[in-house]
Amino acid sequence: MKEEKVINDAKFIDMFKALSNTTRLNILQMLKEPEKNFSPQVHIQKGDDFSGGICVGDIRDKIGLGQSTTSQYLSLLQQSGLLEMKRIGQWTYYRRNEEVIKQLENFIGENL
Repeated sequence: MKEEKVINDAKFIDMFKALSNTTRLNILQMLKEPEKNFSPQVHIQKGDDFSGGICVGDIRDKIGLGQSTTSQYLSLLQQSGLLEMKRIGQWTYYRRNEEVIKQLENFIGENL
């Protein structure tokens, strides 16, 4: 059985801060359905075990911001726990951390 990692209130505050920006919220929403919002990711192979991951460049192109701003936004979302990141070759991929998002949903339902 998979052990669920407990998140403290400070981590939830970090998540709310990360979501307080329209573009960061849009990134998370687009990554909810990556196959609908992005072209196929040709550098991810079945053995890489990172399905749903999207390359930083594709995310940057979709949101229309510069590389440094896009990277900063993705880093903030990752540090808050809402995204997972994996380097595959020379590319960096991000996907939603569904376990953490579910815990955020439960926190809101139970505490707010």
